[in-house]
Amino acid sequence: MSSHLHTCMLCEAVCGLAVEMDDGTVRSVRGDPDDPFSRGHICPKAAAIADVQNDPDRILEPQRRENGHWHPVTWSAALDEAGRRLAEIQRTHGRNAVGNPTVRSYSPLLATPFFNRAMGTRTRFSATSVDQLPHMLAALEMFGHQVLLPVPDVDRTRFFLMLGANPLASNGSLMTAGGIGRRLKELRERGGKLVVVDPRKTETADIADQHLPIRPGSDALLLLALLHVIFAERRANLRHLASFSEGLASLEDVAARFPPEKVAAQTGIDAVAIRDLARAFVDAPAAVAYGRVGTCTQEFGGLSAWLIVALNAVTGNLDREGGFMFATPAADLVALASRTGDRGHFGIWRSRVRGLPEFGGELPAATLAEEIETEGAGRIRALVTFAGNPVLSTPNGARLDRALPQLEYMVSIDLYRNETTRHANLILPTSFGFERDHYDLAFYALAVRNAARYAKPLVARPKGVRGDFEVLLDLALSVRRHGGGRKGRRLGALLRGARMLGERRLLDLLLRFGPHRISLRKLEQNPHGIDLGPLKPQLPARLGGRRLQLAPALFLRDVDRLQATLARPAVNGLVLIGRRALRSNNSWMHNSLRLVKGPEGCSLLIHPEDAAARGIGEGGRARVASRVGSVEVPVTLTEEVRRGVVSLPHGWGHARSGAALSVAASHSGASLNDLTDEQSVDALSGNAAFNGVPVTVTPA
Repeated sequence: MSSHLHTCMLCEAVCGLAVEMDDGTVRSVRGDPDDPFSRGHICPKAAAIADVQNDPDRILEPQRRENGHWHPVTWSAALDEAGRRLAEIQRTHGRNAVGNPTVRSYSPLLATPFFNRAMGTRTRFSATSVDQLPHMLAALEMFGHQVLLPVPDVDRTRFFLMLGANPLASNGSLMTAGGIGRRLKELRERGGKLVVVDPRKTETADIADQHLPIRPGSDALLLLALLHVIFAERRANLRHLASFSEGLASLEDVAARFPPEKVAAQTGIDAVAIRDLARAFVDAPAAVAYGRVGTCTQEFGGLSAWLIVALNAVTGNLDREGGFMFATPAADLVALASRTGDRGHFGIWRSRVRGLPEFGGELPAATLAEEIETEGAGRIRALVTFAGNPVLSTPNGARLDRALPQLEYMVSIDLYRNETTRHANLILPTSFGFERDHYDLAFYALAVRNAARYAKPLVARPKGVRGDFEVLLDLALSVRRHGGGRKGRRLGALLRGARMLGERRLLDLLLRFGPHRISLRKLEQNPHGIDLGPLKPQLPARLGGRRLQLAPALFLRDVDRLQATLARPAVNGLVLIGRRALRSNNSWMHNSLRLVKGPEGCSLLIHPEDAAARGIGEGGRARVASRVGSVEVPVTLTEEVRRGVVSLPHGWGHARSGAALSVAASHSGASLNDLTDEQSVDALSGNAAFNGVPVTVTPA
């Protein structure tokens, strides 16, 4: 038996792992107590890494679909076929006829810019527009950079206002905080306060000092009411931000239109409670407001993201110890993008069918099905997917499920034949888990304390799989060899140079030229990781000579749409929200028996009074229906959801034929996204509005 160190790659927490191995076989996975960042924290998912590696359903060599059957094919034949077919479609129908969802991880994160540049298509999609796009839009408009994202300084704050987030289940999101449970416990031990605003009394709300059960989709109204109180009582104080900020007067004018008494009915929160919350936030020695998926994936996600930053700024808690701060990662992608002039953009072009805006070169995922289905110039006729399952993860997945067979060609880079990749013509398998090295290039930029840790591979990858970086670069080169993609000798030389250099060398260069001037070799010499210190104030330096925009015109123009909701009649029916679970990781960890065994993981949470009014009893089954579809699910009666709200977890729905996920199929559940509506988006940003979907619930 031998001991080894690695890092968990399954979520944003960046937890250090101690792995016990015997003759190349993983025997146990524990938290690394000597990791200075996660300090021994681990969740149940980490033990399942080996389950995925050794899964008999895992694809271990390229697979081609012919006449409804799958057959193995060599890598050279697979890459040649994929390059030829994609190039043919681009030559016939234009570069935008090929779409490619993207992904964020160490090696593919370095490879995708090369791949996207080579393909030259504007029809790109990713999980951004079903998740954090509003936060990135707020960063672009306020700070001038789409990935300059502030995070809560949870280790030093004294008042943590959390909206639409449940880090005890998610382990933190846009807040890399290994061991978040310990950090929240330490917050309260030092006399701090945790307030959770959520329609459901989540695991995090359950340990909070106060839980405010808001109506889904009304967070922007609450935030404006908090700002109203702060301005009306002359408590606004920008502190050090004042000398390089503008728009405070405009923000005050907008907030004046939303007194607590005016928004109480729509938010479901009493005006007195709103006023008390505003005063407590201002009075705290250090406070931070933070919002996540519940505030993003709704009708007013863009406004909510803007107002969260504005609340922190107006109270002097932005870029201040204990407030909303910026990480200084060892490999600084923000600084790199700033030097290359790629700070981000929004709305330069729009989707062909519905006219929704691009963000950072990507179109909203809610448009993918219609862009495949709708005839005309620019129609998507081929698709490359990377480690994604949009049939289960995007709104109205059933429509996308029907659209994918209309493609002329589809390539999926994936471990499994899942609900999406079963439609592919070709599946290219890559390495996973302990088979590859790991550095969290994206998530250290969101860390609540600066740190860095690099892990070497612990086991050899199977012979038939390749690394993400080489697959993406080789596919791009194959497309160009066959006359597809963007032209140019310099681009060809760039791709070949990157392929020769490799991802490890590129990472080493990013580290050496980063703010901490460390090398990959130094990280290898410190396998438990290196503590790089607490977050430090970084404004105005990070603004790149710009001023902090407290009231961007883009958001001000959208306020009238929000104000119109105050005249809406009260909702008498039910609305649907999603939820996270600690033992689940979106759609792809349900093939691990250790994670899905036990109590039903996919059930509808409904308030007992709402259930009784519909003749539904505990342990029964319900039919949940929306505009786009219906599902049948078991029911759990609970007062943890407010009246008028029901909740389903996301990522389930593994009963579709053609997928090869044996464990998941026997614990299939129902897909939340067979109920969510692709037409329901935040009109400002184009982000999917998963939360607050009107539904009917009847006995099954």
